[in-house]
Amino acid sequence: MEKLKEALYYEKLRNKKVKCHLCPHGCVIEDGNGGFCKARQNKNGVLYTLNYGKVSSYAYDPIEKKPLYHFYPGSKIFSIGTFGCNLECSFCQNWEIAHSNPVTVEISDEYILKLANSNSSIGLAYTYNEPSIWYEYILNMSKKVKDEGLKNVYITNGYIEKEPLKRLLPYIDAMNIDLKSIDDEFYKGLCKGSLEPVLETIKLSKEKTLIEVTTLLIGSKNDSVEKIREIAKWLSSIDKNIPLHLTRYHPAFKMDVPSTSYDSLLNAKNEAIKYLNYVYIGNVWGADANTYCPECSTKLVERNYSIELIGIEDNKCTNCGYNIRLKY
Repeated sequence: MEKLKEALYYEKLRNKKVKCHLCPHGCVIEDGNGGFCKARQNKNGVLYTLNYGKVSSYAYDPIEKKPLYHFYPGSKIFSIGTFGCNLECSFCQNWEIAHSNPVTVEISDEYILKLANSNSSIGLAYTYNEPSIWYEYILNMSKKVKDEGLKNVYITNGYIEKEPLKRLLPYIDAMNIDLKSIDDEFYKGLCKGSLEPVLETIKLSKEKTLIEVTTLLIGSKNDSVEKIREIAKWLSSIDKNIPLHLTRYHPAFKMDVPSTSYDSLLNAKNEAIKYLNYVYIGNVWGADANTYCPECSTKLVERNYSIELIGIEDNKCTNCGYNIRLKY
C-alpha cells in the first residue's frame, strides 16, 4: 500500500475541506480531490503530497544547462525531477512530466546523495518540472545535501508563497527563476497564474542566494523590444548584475507559434544589455555564450567546446579589476 506523507503549509476547514498555502493558487480542496498542481490530495481532511520521493527524470547535466552561467562554470550536477506543476503554460517545454502521468521510481535518499557526490557532480539540482510542488521532499533532501558539503540548485517558475520560500532558501546555493513575461495578462492567459508572486520570489531570493533569470521568448507574445526593456529595467532596479537568459522557444504542448527567430533574440539581447551587465541567448547553437567584463569587455569565461575561466582571478577581471560576482 502506498505510504503518503502529510503536506506542509495547509489548513483544515469545515466538512473535511483543506486550504493549501504552498503556492499563490491557495487551492481549497474537498475530500478526495487534488489541487491544481496534481501533486497534493485531500484524503479524509488531511492534505498529502503524492510525489514525495518519486523521481520521473534524472541525469548528470552541465551546470550551464540549468541555465546557470555564474555558478561554478564548467561543472556537472546531478539533476532530478518528479511530476506536476502549479502553472499550466500552453507552451510548456516539459509537458510530458508536468501535465501527464509519467512513470516514476522511488530512489532512497542515501542513493540520491551517492549519485550527487559521484561523477564529478557538485551536488543536486531540482529541475525538469516545478520543484516547489515537491516541497517536502526538497526541504528534506536539501538539508542532507548541505550536510554532505554539496550544492543545492533550484530551477523554478517562482510561483510559491513567501513563508515556504523563506524556509527553503537557507539551503539553496543557486537558483534560476523563470520570468515568463513582465505582463500579468500573459501569465493569466497563457500560464493560468499571475505575475506579482514571481516578482516577489525574485526579490526575496536575490537577498539570500545567487540567482539568474530566464525568459523564454515567443514571437508576437512576449518578445517585443518594449517588454524586454521593461524586464531588464525591473531586474536592474534590483541588481544590474543579475544574469538574464533569453532563450529560444520551439513549438510545444498546446502552442504552435513558429520557433523564435534569431533576429528577435538578438534584438532582445541588444536592448537588455543596456540595463543589465550579463545577458545571454539560449537554445541557439553557435550563439555567443561567453561572459565578458561589463567595464572593459575582457573575455572572462569562454564557453565553446570546453569551458574555461581565462580573464578572472579572485572574482575580479584580470584587466581592470572589476568585481565580477561569479562563484567558481
